[in-house]
Amino acid sequence: MRAAVLRAYRQDLSIEDVAEPDCPEDGVVVRVLACGVCRSDWHGWVGEHPLVKPGHIGGHEYCGEVVAAGPLARFAVGDRVIAPFLLSCGSCQQCRSGESNTCTDQIVTGFSAQGAFAEYVAVPRDHNLCALPEAMSPVLAAALGCRVTTAWHALTGRAKIQPGEWLAVHGTGGIGLAALLLGRALGARVVVTDVVPEKLEHARAMGADHAVDARDGRAGEAVRELTGGGAHVSIEALGIPETVAASLACLGPLGRHVQVGLPVGKHAVQAIDLFQIYMKNLAVFGTRGMPAHRYPSLLSLIAGGHVDLSPIVAREVRLSETGRELAAFDGPMAPGVAVITDFQG
Repeated sequence: MRAAVLRAYRQDLSIEDVAEPDCPEDGVVVRVLACGVCRSDWHGWVGEHPLVKPGHIGGHEYCGEVVAAGPLARFAVGDRVIAPFLLSCGSCQQCRSGESNTCTDQIVTGFSAQGAFAEYVAVPRDHNLCALPEAMSPVLAAALGCRVTTAWHALTGRAKIQPGEWLAVHGTGGIGLAALLLGRALGARVVVTDVVPEKLEHARAMGADHAVDARDGRAGEAVRELTGGGAHVSIEALGIPETVAASLACLGPLGRHVQVGLPVGKHAVQAIDLFQIYMKNLAVFGTRGMPAHRYPSLLSLIAGGHVDLSPIVAREVRLSETGRELAAFDGPMAPGVAVITDFQG
């Protein structure tokens, strides 16, 4: 099969013919129909993620068709599925309590296991998979990937945002745009911040109530002014010190900060203003992924026409262009996300 293989950090991925994956006893092999390219993949490509070494195949936002099923699998050949990037064990205390995204024995596709920048990917523990709705395109399904599922869980499972509340979103990449669209669908008023004027205009066109240019370093203050005292919920979608600081600073009393952006490598440890957390009685949540059992709640929102997530997808690309898309994360990104749909090109 063709795969985009990391051979050296920060170098173009190598398009190679590699062996097709073996089918797990408790899972399936999926022919990849579409795979998103995510900033988390970039962290592996630059060498910041401890699990990603040369020889690895990345890619964790995918959907596809089952072409082989193990004896203990729940899905069958021919089924079309969406896969969360966190494959939980299903039996630990966290899984049994419904919080499978905190599983103590998780497999992470594209990081601790070979990923979906390839024609085929092995998926063990297929109890984590969800059937792809017939009316949903593979391109959109892949775009849900980690960005939309993570944003959904951040807003509803962690922050528990309420209609009429102010939601601030710092960074308008895939997760930021997902949080904007989902926040609006949930009845929130949304203000976004970014340093790229084109992305701010894109966010306004997608329904943001306000869009703040963060280049002057006053994003937190600007959000407080626009919301009449501070946001109720703030989503930090990049994981860098500037946006973490702005996310905390933009909140009003009793506000909820949700750390969605991945703070890894040199940003893994940061200084934060604990005094304002103390004075304003802020709540600080971490979140990563989404429990697999919550997929139906998200899919029903989409299927019911309550939210249109298609504007998240900016371009469809070839497998050979994956490295170019990863390199683009080094600078200001264009609006929207890329999805690989051609695995022969």
